Amino acid sequence: MPPKKHAKSQGAEGRLADHISPTATRSNPLARFFDHFAAHVTKWAGSSAAFGLALVTVLVWAASGPAFGYSETWQLVINTGTTIVTFLMVFLIQQSQNKDARALHLKLDDLLIALNGADEGLVDAERLDEDKLLALAAACTAMAKKRTRTRGAGKQAQARGATGRVRPKLPATVRVPRRAGGGRRQLSTRGVTRSAPS
Repeated sequence: MPPKKHAKSQGAEGRLADHISPTATRSNPLARFFDHFAAHVTKWAGSSAAFGLALVTVLVWAASGPAFGYSETWQLVINTGTTIVTFLMVFLIQQSQNKDARALHLKLDDLLIALNGADEGLVDAERLDEDKLLALAAACTAMAKKRTRTRGAGKQAQARGATGRVRPKLPATVRVPRRAGGGRRQLSTRGVTRSAPS
């Protein structure tokens, strides 16, 4: 059974992909190649094969130390190699992270548009300045505290009686006024049998 599509974001407006202009998908071939290359490299760099290759390289370099007399050239080889690899990987990993972050924000924005009652002003909140983000975070915290107090007030309202008045807390023993023809009795409110005045 196919999943139901939400009516707000994919109803009358259609799918988001339908609103993409054809010119927006015509990217630079070099940029497209770099995008695919960075995705494959970052995926491979996180695999066990990449770690094994790096470990074998370090072991071979360490084992070749006595043959080169642990010279400065021998040390320079590993230092230069690791520096170059690290320098290039920074740009590849950053490009992949930027792509993942954009995709994640698009999914969150689609949820904000689809959900009723959600603040659509939070769409593209990642583009705001840091000061505005801090102010927005403070406003969200204040709203959360306000809702918590509202829920607490609602629970207190449920503890009220049918007449809407708060049920008074009786002391452990309540004395009933003396009535004609009968004595004064004590009523216990701690789960003990309560006897009514005769």
